[in-house]
Amino acid sequence: MPELPEVETTKNGLLPLLKNQMIVQAVRHRDNLRWEIPKILETLMSHQVLLDINRRGKYLLMRFEVGTLIIHLGMSGSIKVVDSNTALLKHDHFELIFEHGKSMRLNDPRRFGAVLFSKDGKHPLLDALGVEPLEEMFDETYLYNKSRNKVQNIKTFIMNSKVVVGVGNIYACESLFASGISPTRQAGKVSKKRYALLSQQIRDILNKSIQVGGTTLKDFSKVDGSPGYFAQTLNVYGREGENCGACGGKIRRLIQNQRSTFYCPSCQT
Repeated sequence: MPELPEVETTKNGLLPLLKNQMIVQAVRHRDNLRWEIPKILETLMSHQVLLDINRRGKYLLMRFEVGTLIIHLGMSGSIKVVDSNTALLKHDHFELIFEHGKSMRLNDPRRFGAVLFSKDGKHPLLDALGVEPLEEMFDETYLYNKSRNKVQNIKTFIMNSKVVVGVGNIYACESLFASGISPTRQAGKVSKKRYALLSQQIRDILNKSIQVGGTTLKDFSKVDGSPGYFAQTLNVYGREGENCGACGGKIRRLIQNQRSTFYCPSCQT
């Protein structure tokens, strides 16, 4: 699933190509993804200039004078910018055709993504989101304060988008390893000092991933079609049975909330 770094990478790739460009046509190549794609977009987007693109959690927010287009990449979605006369690919479900001859296309094989619209830029899906891990509110005490009396495991806690956004499965595993914290430890029993370290590791790992273009996943690629390269530096994720680079022990895998967790039992306590 594309997470915060992948969505940030997509945003950064789209901005120089599409900002301040005028839309000629919006095309729904299917009526719905996770939810219905608003039919009104086909007329509303005509002759609208893209003013800016922002990110909130895993949502792309494309701002126009008439309102904000809200896009989520779902489980396997990606966005490409191509020449507008380029043949459609299978699973190209939504398209913005721009006056300067480029098209932005949302490709989503599993159709768990979303294309929504808001006149004022607000939406219930956005209102429910927690803090951004790369902003000032996510300081060294935030996770500690939020975790008090929590009995759930710490990995599930930091992956809760109502607490903090964008810490997906890969980044949770890697951040916990870098902090030396067992993924099975109760969130409410982790000390303030360890949460301060974990917070810093989350920020550092997300920033490093953004710098190199996101994590190479099965279905993810950047706007220009090339993969991200953060996967080359993964310490535990996807490495079950391999030797830990820190201690030489074996990396293990367990299932938490129907997701695979990778960790080193020697390094993480």
